[in-house]
Amino acid sequence: MTSWQLQDAKARLSEVIKSAKTEGPQEVTIRGQPSAVILSMEAYETMKKQRPDFVSLMRNSPLAGEDMHIERSTSLARDIEL
Repeated sequence: MTSWQLQDAKARLSEVIKSAKTEGPQEVTIRGQPSAVILSMEAYETMKKQRPDFVSLMRNSPLAGEDMHIERSTSLARDIEL
């Protein structure tokens, strides 16, 4: 990922945007600290796609329908070190 100082990114915004489209995400830093990422619209749309909810994910899991036996402790308390 290419890194740009904020003042350079502001001065060369069209270049930063073109780089985001052709090379991938572009990082913008302020005082040397990462502060923002500029993405192409295509990368943003891919990120934004709706992901399945947890229940759907579990139902479509390769383990769905497998006979799994999970043993749980029936004790109401446990010993911990303080």
